[in-house]
Amino acid sequence: MEYSCKEFKVGKCEGEKIVDGETIPLVLGPREENKSDLESLLLGLNENKEWFEEMIIKNSAVLLRGFDVKKAEDFNDIVETFGWEDIRYVGPAPRTHIYKMIWTANEGPLSEFIYYHHEMVLIKEYPKKVILFCEIPPPEGGETPVVPSFRVTERMVEEFPKEVKEMEEKGLKYTFTAPSNNDTNSMRGRGWEDAFGSSDRKEVEKRTKALGMDVEWLENGGLKTILGPRNLTKVFEGRKGRKMWFNTIVGMHGKDISSATMADGTEIPAHVVKRCGEIIEEESIQFKWEKGDVLFLDNYALLHGRRPSLAPRRVLVATTI
Repeated sequence: MEYSCKEFKVGKCEGEKIVDGETIPLVLGPREENKSDLESLLLGLNENKEWFEEMIIKNSAVLLRGFDVKKAEDFNDIVETFGWEDIRYVGPAPRTHIYKMIWTANEGPLSEFIYYHHEMVLIKEYPKKVILFCEIPPPEGGETPVVPSFRVTERMVEEFPKEVKEMEEKGLKYTFTAPSNNDTNSMRGRGWEDAFGSSDRKEVEKRTKALGMDVEWLENGGLKTILGPRNLTKVFEGRKGRKMWFNTIVGMHGKDISSATMADGTEIPAHVVKRCGEIIEEESIQFKWEKGDVLFLDNYALLHGRRPSLAPRRVLVATTI
């Protein structure tokens, strides 16, 4: 399928990379200078829905740049154009609902690095797409780096074939401890009442069970969730049979409020986790945000994170099936 159509012009951004013949991210701008308004963008997307979605799958990331997208309502109009189903975020990141399908991205301190992850990777139902809108670009830092997940699998198999085989066969188990109430001083400070939409413990137990979690109530009012077994890798239809590194062992292994082990309790060797983190960073791709940017990520194919940033920075997000 061709990269371009009559409504969009392929561009470039500093930091893009060619990976296995694919441009990440594929930058699309207005075909003509007088076609950068929101109405023209919405019309172009509506007339090319199938093509645009193919571009997301083919390149794993598509960046709309140079269009007049100013606010959450504009962003929501873009997302709703495709008719994708909204999926409620479940996870530790503190977020605020803004408008219809639109939320703030992680509201944790901008000084902290948000580690690479597939969105909601631990939950049984996770989004196909993560869509980000840059309302206020940061003066420094704050990039959203992405990583082609299949490349991590390839390199881990090359360097640690025995360990990867064992983790594949046994599966993984994770634990995570959440406070009762939100703590916006932490990038993982979302309270369990907000995360599961209830202060009733029985109701929370019902909802966590539906999501594939076991729970333990703690004396301090917190909640410990246990998730497993979970896969180390996954293969998704339409993505060249690639094995995606669909886990979060680096982000959760050996942390104060989380853990990652093999499903039978076997520890994952620390040097394997450390090297995995290095590989992920080596494979990362990033660009500088510009005001009005809209970034579509294939959540099946890419890990993403957030670099530390100076204020102000405001990036909004939608997650869809």
